[in-house]
Amino acid sequence: MHYLVKALKHKWIFVALAVLVASIAAHKAAGLLILLLLLALWLIWKEESRFLALLVIISGLLAYLFFVTYQLQKSSPLPSTFPLTWTSDYKIKGQKLRGFATTANGDKLYIVYTFTSAQEKAFYEQLSLAGMTFLAKGELSEPNPPAHAYAFSMTDYLVSKGATGIVDIHEWTYIEKQRSIRTSLATLRHSINMHIERTFPASLVAEAQALLIGLQDQVDEDLQRAYQKLGITHLFAISGLHVALLSWLFFESLLRLGVRKELATIALMVLLPLYGVLAGGAPSVWRAVSVVELIMILRAINWAIAMDDALAISFIGFVLLEPGVIFQIGFQLSYLATVSLIYSGVILKEIRNWLIRSFLITFVCQLLVYPLLLYHFYELSISSLLVNIIFVPLFSFVILPLNIVALGVTYVSLPLANRLFAVYEPLRTWLTKMIFAIQELPFQLWSPGRPPIWLIALAMLSVLMGFYFLETKQYRKFISTLAIPIIGIQLFPMLYKDTKITFLNVGQGDSIVIELPFRKAVYVIDAGGVLRFEQEQWKKADQPYEIGKQVVVPFLKGKGIRTIDIFIVTHADADHVEGAEEILQEIAMNEIHVTPSSLTEPIMADLLKEAKKQRVAVKERMQGMGWQQGETNFSYLWPEDTMYEGNNDSLVLLMRQKGFTALLTGDLEAEGEQRLIQHYGQRIRRITLLKAGHHGSKTSSSESFIELLQPQLTIFSAGLHNRYGHPHPDIVERFVSRNLATLTTGIDGTIEIRIRDNQWHVTAKEKDLVQ
Repeated sequence: MHYLVKALKHKWIFVALAVLVASIAAHKAAGLLILLLLLALWLIWKEESRFLALLVIISGLLAYLFFVTYQLQKSSPLPSTFPLTWTSDYKIKGQKLRGFATTANGDKLYIVYTFTSAQEKAFYEQLSLAGMTFLAKGELSEPNPPAHAYAFSMTDYLVSKGATGIVDIHEWTYIEKQRSIRTSLATLRHSINMHIERTFPASLVAEAQALLIGLQDQVDEDLQRAYQKLGITHLFAISGLHVALLSWLFFESLLRLGVRKELATIALMVLLPLYGVLAGGAPSVWRAVSVVELIMILRAINWAIAMDDALAISFIGFVLLEPGVIFQIGFQLSYLATVSLIYSGVILKEIRNWLIRSFLITFVCQLLVYPLLLYHFYELSISSLLVNIIFVPLFSFVILPLNIVALGVTYVSLPLANRLFAVYEPLRTWLTKMIFAIQELPFQLWSPGRPPIWLIALAMLSVLMGFYFLETKQYRKFISTLAIPIIGIQLFPMLYKDTKITFLNVGQGDSIVIELPFRKAVYVIDAGGVLRFEQEQWKKADQPYEIGKQVVVPFLKGKGIRTIDIFIVTHADADHVEGAEEILQEIAMNEIHVTPSSLTEPIMADLLKEAKKQRVAVKERMQGMGWQQGETNFSYLWPEDTMYEGNNDSLVLLMRQKGFTALLTGDLEAEGEQRLIQHYGQRIRRITLLKAGHHGSKTSSSESFIELLQPQLTIFSAGLHNRYGHPHPDIVERFVSRNLATLTTGIDGTIEIRIRDNQWHVTAKEKDLVQ
């Protein structure tokens, strides 16, 4: 082992890359193993030792076999009654308890349990479930597919956590609590969490939980979004710098107390892993802890190891212990950012000015991770390059130590702690207000959307080449090397020639996105929304699910849509308009079209308030109005009067592009359909595409309407297993009996129609379905 460590000095990174390739190949496609051969050939071309090239191939293949075997072992059938033991990774939100537990044979499952009463919920909130074993009855269920290509994927999340499935628990019986160091630390963590909630001011609880024990459940969504815009979200997590600072404080404190250096080192080696568990075990924590531990252990036996090698070995160990972890965003960003700092040391060490050095540290980190950030989040914070210079030291050397001191004081003397809070809380409140004010400034974000994989790879390659040019002080080549893929990423979404109509899977609601060729214009019709019903307070989640923010906005950002030219609200129903305000907060709009007299409806209030704040024009539209954009014509066919009475006053839009015609009807019902027939009989005969009215309810899609239109394809926008039974089987049968194709968003997912000249085709669930 000593020989191997010495022989591979500064070379472990290549073994780590081989393990990374093997893991991706095992999860995605075995053909990716060809990258091992390419890496080995590159090492030989760089005149590295053939031993290293052979080691890369052998270690990669062995790792691949390990990962494949690991996946095969995790497929045991689930009996009707089974014991499960909770891990510390769980959350209580509203009426649901969700999290991860292990079975007797070691399978990891995602558990969903529904509380039956407020008392039961309160009981479990007071407990640390980690290590608790229950005899449970439940059923395995398939994770729902993502709403679209840019939405959260439960399947990918389970893979990243090493879980094999989702289990809905019907009932369970407590058996025992397993005793171990891990469960004891989880119990202590829960105790500290409850103590913080009891003793800290309400405005400081979320920050203290995040910084001290790695819990971010109570962080306000608006504040979290402000941190994202400024590129300082990492400050609300326990980072490597965080661990390093605490390690230094602990070590120096022991030395000041007269403890010998050797004993202080041993104490730190013992306590660091314990702290990793106590802090929640995030990838950034374990990365920092494992690297420090490895260096200290090897130094204790007089084996020197370089920082880059320690990081690479840490990576290998992490992935072998939890193969799916490579798909966790925090893991990817943590290791990649650390790599950027280590391998840019030559550049950074020449800078003496602390301000320039701080800027370069942020710049180098952002540079290497920016392709990854665009892939996952579709946007980058531009202001982070400057903001981090101020906020990183502020959080690391002021806010974090103050929270540590405050926590300690609350255990010693609550009156003294309250005096401390009386001084600190107003200052912290002022800082939060300043953060909100800064994030309101324009041009905070670069939002080009998610680039294709080949462009991501090109961007990453350009960064690596850029580092070389920066190190050799070839600044012009550095700038041009970076600029080429950045310009490509910016322009890529505007290069396609097709018109695209996308029916988003927003559950029981409507949302349609129309993109014209070369992104000349973007129109969005409706925003989806959740029909909320009155329920007891204990059943409500602190942060309710929002369709606009969690489904529509990610789709628009993923596509690189920065501005909506016209946003159309067909009518004032929650499942069409509730998400609109959330979209407007994130995506610019030029104007909003609404059906006449609908603005006074209560559901429209939030949208109107946000539109007024952002000075977006809201215009009433009706029959006879329309516009032309290039070869595409848009006409409003309905309503015909200015009295708003509900579904039959939906804005109905007719779209024509050469031989392609689409009729988008909102929630129009049979009565409105008959009026359309009377007014536009020939104009809407034998259309190409129909968005069926009112989600395919029995009150819409009348026989005479279908007979006249004879649409080649009809889309029902309806949620899977919705309570209304949309689309109604009788309505679907009306289309099927005429050999007219239909698709439903709840079943077929997000549906995209692409039109070019007189040709069109349909894609759903990432497959071509209709031509």
